[in-house]
Amino acid sequence: MWLVLLTWLAIALPLGAFAWFKKRFRFWSDRGVEFIEPELPNKLSPTFTSGRIKMTFPLVVEVCKQFCDHLEEVVQGVNEVEMHDLLSRYTIDVIGTCAFGIECNSFRDPDNEFRRYGKIAFDKLPHSPLVVYLMKAFRKYANALGMKMLHEDVSSFFSNVVRDTIDYREKNNVVRNDFMDLLLKLKNTGRLEEAGEEIGKLSFDEIAAQAFIFFNAGFDTSSTAMTYTLYELAMNREAQEKARKCVLDIFAANGGQLTYESVANMGYLDQCISETLRKHPPVAILERNADKDYRIPDTDLVIAKGRKIMVPIFAMHHDEEHFPDPEAYKPERFSPEEVAQRDPYCYLPFGEGPRICIGMRFGQIQARVGLANLLRRFRFSVCDRTQIPVKYSRTNFILGPANGVWLKVEKL
Repeated sequence: MWLVLLTWLAIALPLGAFAWFKKRFRFWSDRGVEFIEPELPNKLSPTFTSGRIKMTFPLVVEVCKQFCDHLEEVVQGVNEVEMHDLLSRYTIDVIGTCAFGIECNSFRDPDNEFRRYGKIAFDKLPHSPLVVYLMKAFRKYANALGMKMLHEDVSSFFSNVVRDTIDYREKNNVVRNDFMDLLLKLKNTGRLEEAGEEIGKLSFDEIAAQAFIFFNAGFDTSSTAMTYTLYELAMNREAQEKARKCVLDIFAANGGQLTYESVANMGYLDQCISETLRKHPPVAILERNADKDYRIPDTDLVIAKGRKIMVPIFAMHHDEEHFPDPEAYKPERFSPEEVAQRDPYCYLPFGEGPRICIGMRFGQIQARVGLANLLRRFRFSVCDRTQIPVKYSRTNFILGPANGVWLKVEKL
């Protein structure tokens, strides 16, 4: 089905929408986010390679240990916990240390600046959803009026953090092998040692934009995905026990530790995360812009240059043709056998093509480490305060829970 509305074109055919969408991606360069220049994701994608994420893995593990230790203290007093709040503290601390070398200590100081501005960025949009839609539909007019997708103080905060971090590291010759170090190398030399080609020097604005990409991928997206995974596992005890056995087997096979290699493939836990992202995708709609006129193969429909493309991810993920009984939580949908039989373009939690979310790898590692350690040390179940079914926030870029997710947490 094709629907034209204002300057938007909505696509709701998985294979028709994406078989050409991926192959001909040169036509679809802009994600529709004013904060990020169209060519920026491809220029910066080397910062998210597996080898570079591996360098930060020990930092993620250390923050996760602090998180689980804190949760253990919490459940000694009460066993009903609002998990979305705690998980957002975990992800903000990971971002702080992995990207900026800053210890946010959100478990002891939940109102630290990083977390406070993160909540403003995602929970308190400067405009209503209708106004945001109109801003995207009529971007030139919105820009002319000086309308922003983010609060000005949020943009200023990230710019100041990046500027202060750069100044401090360059003046004191600080090297931490984190993402900011990689960005500084690109800023100063335009290349990374392992890169086979010149990437190009980054401007300050590009570094600040990358900081926000990293923040977005690691903060609300990851914490929300982890929250919904625990919610679904609390509702499905058999799946939780199976995921826990998978995790315990991995720990046992690696001397009681998690290694980067073991986290890369976590079997049934990965299936649980994938099913969570199907049922509760990070965003309801994927956006792209057409750089030039393009005729849809085997049709007379021409997508004009400048047309916005909207792909209804949430609707596709709940299409019974591809996912029978879509409201049920069934991690088995993502067994290798089931995945091989399904249209690959009906499941797109992170987008598709060359501009797939470049922070996806880091977000996945962060979520796997967090969930594996939580399932190893705690059991989760619903309680009187658990909202069933969960309700989505109407004021957030991310499909987060409107009222948090309360669960009963028991130490194992």
